[in-house]
Amino acid sequence: MNKVILIGNLTRDPELTTTNGGVSVCRFSLAVTRRFANADGEREADFINIVVWRNQAENCAKFLKKGSKCAVVGRIQTSSYETPEGAKRYTTDIVADEVEFITSGARVGDSDGMVPSEPKRETVKQTAELEEIEDDSLPF
Repeated sequence: MNKVILIGNLTRDPELTTTNGGVSVCRFSLAVTRRFANADGEREADFINIVVWRNQAENCAKFLKKGSKCAVVGRIQTSSYETPEGAKRYTTDIVADEVEFITSGARVGDSDGMVPSEPKRETVKQTAELEEIEDDSLPF
């Protein structure tokens, strides 16, 4: 089984490109904080490359930007290529099957760089008066 679930913040704006066949592909990097602190008491982060395809790629490019928080469900894919100088390079990416936007791109990056909190929503309790119904009037 090859399945990955990540939650983190984009380290840069997504890059949307199109293949020669006209398929949209979006690439971005996600900073995922590690669960435990290091010896200095600081929590380090891993920077993970994400690849998203087709309509979902277009939505990511449209609604995400640097600093956006999102959840990604996908799979690990490794590949290699050779540089023009002849050196072999290896890459590891997460190919996303699902991307969930946790903060909207419009809310990220206001003047102090902080994401504003969700507005408080007031709930209104409505109590409905139920009128009594005789058993004889029920259709069943």
